[in-house]
Amino acid sequence: MPLSVPNESALLVRVPAAEPAVSQHRNRYDAAARVGVPAHVTIAYPFKPTELLTSIDLDALTDVFARFRPVEVTFARTAWFGDEVLYLEPSDPRPLLALTDAIENAFPEYPIYGGAYQTVHPHLTVGQTADRAALQAVERDVLGFLPVRHFVSGVELWQGPALATGLGQWTHAQTFPLQRVRAQD
Repeated sequence: MPLSVPNESALLVRVPAAEPAVSQHRNRYDAAARVGVPAHVTIAYPFKPTELLTSIDLDALTDVFARFRPVEVTFARTAWFGDEVLYLEPSDPRPLLALTDAIENAFPEYPIYGGAYQTVHPHLTVGQTADRAALQAVERDVLGFLPVRHFVSGVELWQGPALATGLGQWTHAQTFPLQRVRAQD
């Protein structure tokens, strides 16, 4: 009988503009990349598993994200969490943090990062390892690609086996558009 791995989901802002800078490094140093998750900023993880999402939940997600205007986000520098996590830091994290706060308010039973951190810092993980020297070399390479600019127009729901297991691939399940701005008449 095959081993059953619980499913997880996440709400992400995919940042394809960052792929040239980070993809080769993420594939080596980021477990999420190795299971198919693209370069992104996490809005909510872990989130309600997709098999448990109801039509009411999906409507709530649609409504939450529709309240936000699309916004350009710039990643102009790298930063660190301790000595083991290198990431791209948004120049203005407030629009991304507002999305996270809105989801945390709408779905309080799914605290961001399981409630492990008192403060959430929007970021795009480049790599995580105990080998700081390796990440410092990665940082030198990545800096040559900055700044990275990305126009955020939606939030994506991704799903897959629990990330901690490293088993199976994650897949895109749905996109929730941010508010559409109408052209002036």
